Amino acid sequence: MTAQPSFDAALHPPRVGLFCTCLVDTIRPSVGFAAAKLLEEAGCEVDVPAQTCCGQPAFNSGDRATSRALAEQVIAAFENFDYVVAPSGSCAGMIKTHYPELFTGEPDWSARVDRFCAKVFELVSFLVDVRGVTHVDAAYAGTVTYHDSCSGLRELGVKGQPRRLLASVAGLSVAEMNDADTCCGFGGTFCVKYPDVSNAIVEKKAANIAATGADTLLAGDLGCLMNMAGKLQREGHAIKVRHVAEVLAGMGEDPALGMPAAAEAKR
Repeated sequence: MTAQPSFDAALHPPRVGLFCTCLVDTIRPSVGFAAAKLLEEAGCEVDVPAQTCCGQPAFNSGDRATSRALAEQVIAAFENFDYVVAPSGSCAGMIKTHYPELFTGEPDWSARVDRFCAKVFELVSFLVDVRGVTHVDAAYAGTVTYHDSCSGLRELGVKGQPRRLLASVAGLSVAEMNDADTCCGFGGTFCVKYPDVSNAIVEKKAANIAATGADTLLAGDLGCLMNMAGKLQREGHAIKVRHVAEVLAGMGEDPALGMPAAAEAKR
C-alpha cells in the first residue's frame, strides 16, 4: 500500500472528505455533525460529497458484484480529498482492508485503489494518529464505559485513541468493562442470519456493561451501539448510549440513542 498523502499544511489545511455512513445518515445524523466539528477543530477543511453505502453488507453476503460497484462509486466521490474519514471502524475497515480484494489482478485499478485506501481512516484514529490531537474542549458529567468494536479494533488498531481523548473530557470518568474487546453480537448481517447466537452474545455484553455501574455506554460504531442500546433498554437498564464522537465534540446533552428527550430528562 502506498504512503499517506503529502502536502504542505502551511499552504492549506488538509481537505477531508467525511464518509458519513448509511446508519449515521438515516439513524443518528448528530454523529456526522459531531465528526465534522471535531475535524474542523483539528484544523481540517471538511466536505461531505454525495455518497452511497461502502458496500460492506453486500460484501459480507457474498455479493461481490454489488460491493464492487459501490466501491467504484465511493472511490470516484472521495479520491480527490487529502484524507477520507469515517465515524465508523466498520465502514473504514471495509474500505481500507477489503477494497483491494475487490480489484485483485486488475493493474488499471490496483494502484488507484491502493492510493485511495492509504488515506482512509476511522475518525478518532485520524484525530490522534494523523492530526496529533491530545485534548478536546468538552465536558460530560458522568461515568462511561467503552466498547471496542470488532472492525475498528482488529482491522484498524483502534483502542487506545478513544480512551486517550476521553481522558481529557472534563467531568468524565471511565469504568472499563470485562471483555470490552469482545463482539457485541451485531456483525451487520450476522445478527439477521443468526439471531439466536447474536442475542446470546449481546446478552453477555449487556451484563458486562451493567456491572461497571457506568451511566453511559460509548463506542465508535453506530451498528454496535444500536444493538447494545436495544438490549439494554429491553432489559430495563437506565444506561444512556452514545457515539464517542458526540461526547468528544461536546454534544453529550442531546437525547441518547433510542431515547426521546422527555425520557432522557428523567434519567
